[in-house]
Amino acid sequence: MQHIEIEFKNLLTKEEYERLLAHFNIAPSQIIPQANHYFETPKGHLKQAMSGLRIRQIDNYFECTLKEKSSEHGHLETNVEITKQQAEEVLATGHFPFPEITTRLEIIGVPVDELSLFGSLQTDRAEVPYEDGLLVLDRSNYLQRVDYEVEYEASNEQLGAVSFQKLLEAHNIP
Repeated sequence: MQHIEIEFKNLLTKEEYERLLAHFNIAPSQIIPQANHYFETPKGHLKQAMSGLRIRQIDNYFECTLKEKSSEHGHLETNVEITKQQAEEVLATGHFPFPEITTRLEIIGVPVDELSLFGSLQTDRAEVPYEDGLLVLDRSNYLQRVDYEVEYEASNEQLGAVSFQKLLEAHNIP
């Protein structure tokens, strides 16, 4: 499945993250853990193509996603729902048996036979409707680091930019 994702992101401090959780009345039960595993070639072909490739696990749901930059805040996303066994095989071998993904990779010049696992992170994610889109609050752990981020997914890039900027300003977030 393919679609255009329009998203705006901003890093947060721990305090800003906690303030937004409280402001939007997000309960601990609304925060869902997920694992994200990212792939790249030794020469950084995906980065050069301003793209990203990952496998995401949420509970027993697995998805392979290729994101290709399409505008300042937009990405063409190709998503394939996969099984746990397929995910484990890709993580172990770097071989992607998904034609929807490999065809797009070949189009953007990524040698699929050179892909390998680049890194993984654990994210605790909360999602709430906001304005005409979706507000996402992430707490991510990787390499003994913790990062906090707010993301706003919108259906219109111009209107989304205005809504996101208003949100940041209303909560004194640079």
